[in-house]
Amino acid sequence: MAVATTIAIATAANRKLSILRPHFCTPRYATSNPITHFRHDHLIHNVCFDDVHVKPHLLLLPPRAFTVDLIQDAGASLLVGSAAYALVSGFDNLTRRQIVEQNLSRKLVHILSGLLYMGCWPIFSTSTEARYFAALVPLLNCVRLLVHGLSLVTNEDLIKSVTREGKPEELLRGPLYYVLMLILCSILFWRESPVGLVSLSMMCGGDGIADIMGRRFGIHKIPYNKHKSWVGSISMFIVGFLISIGMLCYFSNFGYFELDWVWTIERVALVALMATVVESLPTKGGLDDNVSVPLMSMVTAYLSFGFQP
Repeated sequence: MAVATTIAIATAANRKLSILRPHFCTPRYATSNPITHFRHDHLIHNVCFDDVHVKPHLLLLPPRAFTVDLIQDAGASLLVGSAAYALVSGFDNLTRRQIVEQNLSRKLVHILSGLLYMGCWPIFSTSTEARYFAALVPLLNCVRLLVHGLSLVTNEDLIKSVTREGKPEELLRGPLYYVLMLILCSILFWRESPVGLVSLSMMCGGDGIADIMGRRFGIHKIPYNKHKSWVGSISMFIVGFLISIGMLCYFSNFGYFELDWVWTIERVALVALMATVVESLPTKGGLDDNVSVPLMSMVTAYLSFGFQP
């Protein structure tokens, strides 16, 4: 009789906790994600039994879990922001010492900063607010670009490291579009959807390598655009495809989604092809590649994978 009573009380306690769980864990990963604050041993340690009912302090567990998530996300944002600042400062230093030329430094920052940002997403918590904490990093960079692009504050090192011609107003075009796309994919897709991962991989890795390879080996130009080369476009397709697959493998290993890899490879190849075609089109006076490439990738990936918020 005592055993039956204990089981009934534990079941009631578990039901109360399950009602609160959706408010503090994303529904999809509340139990499967490696980072979780609702393990079974927590239920045991936080439930007190007597002959009548459960102690009311059980209901204090979710606020404590929320505090842990808040601290984790704030720390992750600080860590990622510091790493991004160190990356840009490091390439600024290499450019000043003339170890790396300016155009190469600019494109390496373009490639590595976005990939570093995405690669750090797993260190954020499972809370629904985690994506907004992650988006704070590119948001702060967005404010920085606006301040310097409008010449409210002067920073010659920043201007030289991320612009083509060394003009402050250039910060309000390509570099600004770049960080806005990081923010958009973080909030709209986050790490649970292949759509955002593939789109940012094509923008950061694919578009970045196209410029590097095109400038060095782009002898044979594309017939409909003399500013683009075959080697640049081919490099974008291959590298963008490989980085996209690598990112999907990386996040799949963390358990954020499961994919049929034969099916996935075919669709990523289609996304890479469409993004490469858009990047090769004449865009003088039109859309910047940091807008056209990720947007085309989003549309194609959305139609291929579906939207998984």
